[in-house]
Amino acid sequence: MAVASAEPRDSIAVSVRDVGMVFGDVHAVRNASFDLPKGKFLTILGPSGSGKTTLLRMIAGFDAPTSGEIYINDRPVSAVPPHRRAIGMVFQKLALFPHMTAAENVAFPLKMRRHDARAIPGKVERYLHLVRLGGYGGRRINELSGGQQQRVAIARALVFEPDLLLLDEPLAALDRKLREEMQLEFRRIQKELGVTTINVTHDQREALVVSDEVIVMEGGLIQQKAEPVHAYRAPANAFVANFIGVTNFIEGIVATRDGASVSVSAHGRTLPGVAVEETLAAGDACAGAVRAEQIRLAPHAEALGNLETLVEGTVADAIFEGERIVYEVRVPGLGGQLVRVFDHDPVNHLQFSPGDSVCLGWNARDMHVFKK
Repeated sequence: MAVASAEPRDSIAVSVRDVGMVFGDVHAVRNASFDLPKGKFLTILGPSGSGKTTLLRMIAGFDAPTSGEIYINDRPVSAVPPHRRAIGMVFQKLALFPHMTAAENVAFPLKMRRHDARAIPGKVERYLHLVRLGGYGGRRINELSGGQQQRVAIARALVFEPDLLLLDEPLAALDRKLREEMQLEFRRIQKELGVTTINVTHDQREALVVSDEVIVMEGGLIQQKAEPVHAYRAPANAFVANFIGVTNFIEGIVATRDGASVSVSAHGRTLPGVAVEETLAAGDACAGAVRAEQIRLAPHAEALGNLETLVEGTVADAIFEGERIVYEVRVPGLGGQLVRVFDHDPVNHLQFSPGDSVCLGWNARDMHVFKK
């Protein structure tokens, strides 16, 4: 999938052009193309085996593309070794030197690049303060927490002021609370420095929180490149809709189409929705995607006002997650399908229990219809 850019060439930090990677009979990456403007934070998102890490490794220089070309600051780099690409990297395995202090770890890339020895201590201290480790420079790595070690790794990757920062799932090993804190830290540091950043993850929340743009990959192909809010609210295809967020798919047949408006015949009902693909036509097998948070839940239809689609069901389960309740509702009118619904106001809303009869409702604009 080619993703063209309207940006001037001198504002593009990374340009990937028809890049592919083949391992034996496996096409790990297929015809990947995109531009990343300078100073932006891009996250490549996808399940295991989607090709995201292979694409990052080619940008880093660890693997040479089988086809296509990669440009960094408008310079082709396929023949340029990793150590000559002015790239900082943070991996899941941080590869910090345990026999060194935090400051010595951060100073290491400066010494390797033969920076002025007199300027190194001041620069190290600046970057330790940037990652909120001022005063920790004298500590050994094993004297630091997991989050503090992550911060040392970030400072080490940035201290020599690289053209590009690459992050290969660096937060995957952290517990949820610390991971969410570090996601916000990555965003703060990136915004403060303005360094162009490419992050690889399978964590949907991380991609939405930290990024200016996301690329969703599957089967070696770029499925969509967009701003996070656009990828979430206007997924390009059923895979993106299913991978980002919690989505209910209602299978059926396109009954009618008028511009972007479609009606879907499913289990003897006609459900209005919005067509995503231009080629979707009457008679096509399809799936209507409705996100869990777009569905309203009430004890009876009258409480749902003028919503365009209403169905009745029975609560199968109610899962309390603190800031929300996840309901699983069995809907006989949709062939007994189990529909997931989020209630983000569990304190003030009426709460339901398994076995309760309820009514579900949503608007036509909330059901994106994809060809099967």
